[in-house]
Amino acid sequence: MHTMWKGTISFGLVNIPIKLHAATENKDIKLRQLHEECKSPIEYKKRCPVCDKEISNEDIVKAYEYAKNKFVVLDAEDLENLKKEQEDKSVEILDFVKLEEIDPIYFDRSYFMSPNEGGTKAYGLLRQALSDTGKIGIAKIIIRSKEQLAIVRVYENTLIMETIHFPDEVRNVADVPNVPEQTTDLSKKEVSTAITLIDQLTAEFEPEKYTDEYRTALMELIEAKRNNEEVTTAKQETTPENVTNLMEALEKSLESTKESKKIAPKRKTAAKKTNRKKKTS
Repeated sequence: MHTMWKGTISFGLVNIPIKLHAATENKDIKLRQLHEECKSPIEYKKRCPVCDKEISNEDIVKAYEYAKNKFVVLDAEDLENLKKEQEDKSVEILDFVKLEEIDPIYFDRSYFMSPNEGGTKAYGLLRQALSDTGKIGIAKIIIRSKEQLAIVRVYENTLIMETIHFPDEVRNVADVPNVPEQTTDLSKKEVSTAITLIDQLTAEFEPEKYTDEYRTALMELIEAKRNNEEVTTAKQETTPENVTNLMEALEKSLESTKESKKIAPKRKTAAKKTNRKKKTS
């Protein structure tokens, strides 16, 4: 697995050198956008609307817009130093809590944790302690220039870190529109029937039985079109007309130059013969 972060995580005086690896992967089928007429991929270019020209990454700086069209420009070196300063810190487990105390709305991404050199024993110690107590650790970590709140827990025989949202990143449910207050016009029979239906559909969670049917159908459609040779090849970028005309003009000039060189010696030879005749006479 690709290592996306490495450092140390600590609880109390115990320090564990670890590596983080992405625990999940996006399996969405990526579709390209083509120009319908010539089936060529569409390009997306960075362009300055004021200077009316395309710009490169070297010409771009980062800034914070604190008011409409008013910015605080942030120096790349300052950002890099700030990032390094935070990333070099050891990740400390701040508290231990029970997993069921955290609502799933807080969960973001999952990362497998593996011990780095010299960390195997301490890794095993934390894993065993978490398993025996049924607790999870709460920590903070910098990933991709963003401070993240995270939990550390046991998943099968592996420690896993899951980033979770800070409280102010979870929107207030009071802002959700059209949510009814406590419903009072439901009959006991309606509620009872709903509960019975839930009981009938209750089962053990088996993740393997749930599949992405849309992704499967889309891939089957793509393969069917490939097998029937319903494919297209993007046209090569054409040379602008003015460049073509220029090349034609250069080639014609070159040809005419060659012809003139062939004719010139004959004219010189003819001139010499004329001069000889004059001398003889």
